[in-house]
Amino acid sequence: MSTLASVQGDFQEYLLRGGAAIEAHVVGTERVPVTTRLGIYGGAYGSRLGDALASNFPALERLLGETDFRKLAAAYVAAHESPFFSIRHYGDRLAGFLAGDERYSDAPLLAELARWEWAVGGAFDAADAASISHEALARVQPEQWAQLRFHWHPSVQRLRLHWNAPQIWQAANEDTDPPEVTFTKEGQSWLIWRQNLTTYFRSLSKTEAAALDAARKGWPFGELCALLCDEVGDAEAPMQAATLLRGWVAAGLIVNAS
Repeated sequence: MSTLASVQGDFQEYLLRGGAAIEAHVVGTERVPVTTRLGIYGGAYGSRLGDALASNFPALERLLGETDFRKLAAAYVAAHESPFFSIRHYGDRLAGFLAGDERYSDAPLLAELARWEWAVGGAFDAADAASISHEALARVQPEQWAQLRFHWHPSVQRLRLHWNAPQIWQAANEDTDPPEVTFTKEGQSWLIWRQNLTTYFRSLSKTEAAALDAARKGWPFGELCALLCDEVGDAEAPMQAATLLRGWVAAGLIVNAS
């Protein structure tokens, strides 16, 4: 007698790889044979995961068109089963799939757009955390500032892109015509975060990107100031540090300093 676990295993093997062992557990009729009954579930599995990809990557679907996106979804589902309890998280490897699959790798914009959409979704879904206030920072003693380290909101995401994926994504969200595709060899740094219930994004200058990345790695404020001295010079570094820190706090990027 088959155990429930073995039946579930055979059914999973059928859904993921088309295994035939499950057919022994299914009763068919002349009107509805076993293959038809199983096909209902098999088709629904792939279709539901395809729907999840479309929900997680709406701009990519719009750029490709429904027909081509469904082809992409079918290819991705065949290559990557879902290991998650919630299909909200399905698609975490889509950018890598687009970059590495010969059917899509010649259009690198697609992989960058997928990276962007996944990061935006991750920022929106990130855990809540109370941000630090300007008043709290003002209470830090002068002798503590050199070793002060900042702790960041869970929603903060950083990307460096070579294509104008954010603009294409924004046009899709606003249901307007997408801009002409553009490429920059040097790339552009981007910041994505959520403040309260709203997700924000903006481009970063080279100086801010370097300082932000260092701060997120745990560099103390004194070392950040030294970095800014190298970037903008000793005369401009103090004002630059104050300006950046004020902006990060106002945007809710920092949750604690210690």
